[in-house]
Amino acid sequence: MPAPSSADLCTYDYAIVRVVPRVERGEFINVGAIVSCAPSGFLQAGIEVDEARLLALDPGLDLAAIRASLAAIPAICRGGADAGALGRLLPRERFDWLVAPRSTAIQTSPVHTGRCRDLPGALERLLDAMVRPRRSALPDRPTDQPR
Repeated sequence: MPAPSSADLCTYDYAIVRVVPRVERGEFINVGAIVSCAPSGFLQAGIEVDEARLLALDPGLDLAAIRASLAAIPAICRGGADAGALGRLLPRERFDWLVAPRSTAIQTSPVHTGRCRDLPGALERLLDAMVRPRRSALPDRPTDQPR
């Protein structure tokens, strides 16, 4: 089987979405990823929030406000009327707006670049690596066993 050519690869940009409950402390929890491939017009976000972890950083956090702000990110990625005025922008312009630095409770990492053949798959891999809890490599010990 011939080796895949680099022409089959798509170059994409991505950023990790973070919740920073108390901006003055600089602590954050990764809650999502945004992937953009300008040549293909691809722009998609995945958001997965572990509210217990957020509340561990700030028990008084307004979760309803955080949920609403995070829900706007995939809507902006999709574009259209549901995204308001931003929905009329080109996908790359929406990505640039989403990843612009801000000092609010919802922030993004610096933009990074990757290459892949499957953009939705790249988003899933980013969520697995950067957002979702890691699975332990050790088997669970039965609770009825002596220590």
